[in-house]
Amino acid sequence: MANIDIKELLDAGVHFGHLTRKWDPNMAPYIYTERNGVHIIDLYKTVAKIEDTANALKKIAASGRKILFVATKKQAKDIVAEKAESVNMPYITERWPGGMLTNFVTIRKAVKKMAQIDRMQQDGTFKALSKREKLQILRQRAKLEKNLGSISDMTRLPGALFVVDTKREHIAIAEAKKLNLPIFAMVDTNSDPRPIDFAIPSNDDASKSIDKILSYVTEAIAEGLTERKADKDKASAEKEAKEAATAKVEKEVKTEVVTEVKEEK
Repeated sequence: MANIDIKELLDAGVHFGHLTRKWDPNMAPYIYTERNGVHIIDLYKTVAKIEDTANALKKIAASGRKILFVATKKQAKDIVAEKAESVNMPYITERWPGGMLTNFVTIRKAVKKMAQIDRMQQDGTFKALSKREKLQILRQRAKLEKNLGSISDMTRLPGALFVVDTKREHIAIAEAKKLNLPIFAMVDTNSDPRPIDFAIPSNDDASKSIDKILSYVTEAIAEGLTERKADKDKASAEKEAKEAATAKVEKEVKTEVVTEVKEEK
């Protein structure tokens, strides 16, 4: 991952916290000062936390596990969707479905329902339905796509969660804690960082700040995916070389046996 530039974080407004009267005292270690009634985040500590987060996420991506991004606030939705898609990771940017993690089997059934409707449209079953039935099914499909389409490829529980705005996404965090999934998050000065395994002290309200932090995060994930591909390619090449060597030995042995048999005759 490229070196993190403090000036870029400043330009993106990552250092701006909430009003001092709205602060969470547990964020005190990450607050540098106060200006005009607003807390200012210590960006040197933000940089250190980004690096810790990046290293951990890189390892998770390299292991082949998915990282589920969660951000339902307006200023974060489009950014999170774009960044998550760039590294082929699942995301939730609409309402968090209750039991998304703790009742994952039911959620998977809903996702499979989308696939079932798609098959109906392809195999001609859909054409045999009445106009009213078609309309109902299409509405159901659209609703499922809106809420769960972005996790359709997530066939098992994710390896970790990345959250923007921990106060807003408290249900998602509670479910992840219950399942002991590591939680990564942007944590503003009005939030409690204690439930978060990897908290990045940062402004989680400004779109520029969210975009900047997620750029570093997804860059690390991309590096992990590249490492995984390289390892798989290396393993595949080694396997092919081993098979070729084995085939060569077998051929030589077979030739020797045939030669010996001919000499005996």
